[in-house]
Amino acid sequence: MAIYDHPIHALDGSDATLSDYSDKVALLVNVASRCGLTPQYEGLQKLQDTYGERGFTVLGFPCNQFLGQEPGSSEEIAEFCSVNYGVSFPLFEKIEVNGADRHPLYEELTQVADAEGGAGDVQWNFEKFLVSPGGTTIRRFRPGVEPEAPELVAAIEADLPS
Repeated sequence: MAIYDHPIHALDGSDATLSDYSDKVALLVNVASRCGLTPQYEGLQKLQDTYGERGFTVLGFPCNQFLGQEPGSSEEIAEFCSVNYGVSFPLFEKIEVNGADRHPLYEELTQVADAEGGAGDVQWNFEKFLVSPGGTTIRRFRPGVEPEAPELVAAIEADLPS
């Protein structure tokens, strides 16, 4: 449950709490608006549309650490996501996912190994962490794994509440 205890702010700057999502399957993703992987927003929104009413949510965390690919203000990020991809899932404040100023949430998430056994720093934008309800299981999917990849969809479906 510790991942739900980290203080965070919504994209609009208001206080938010990750514990609001502790009963859901949550896909935490560091996102960026000017990245070659930005079209993954479309797949993330499809996942939200497909599974949102079944106990699933995408949680987006804008990050500007990878070649400055998320330089915009919160308002610009919100508008970009809405206009270009119809994003309806929660977006949080811009954070750092690596380095000395890494957000405590990502300090914890980066301890999780991927399918090949690699843990540590986030490799790039759109790295995904799938958290089961209650936070008991966390699976890591590297940026190249598309949101609708069979292995990610299967993991989501396996964790959905009955």
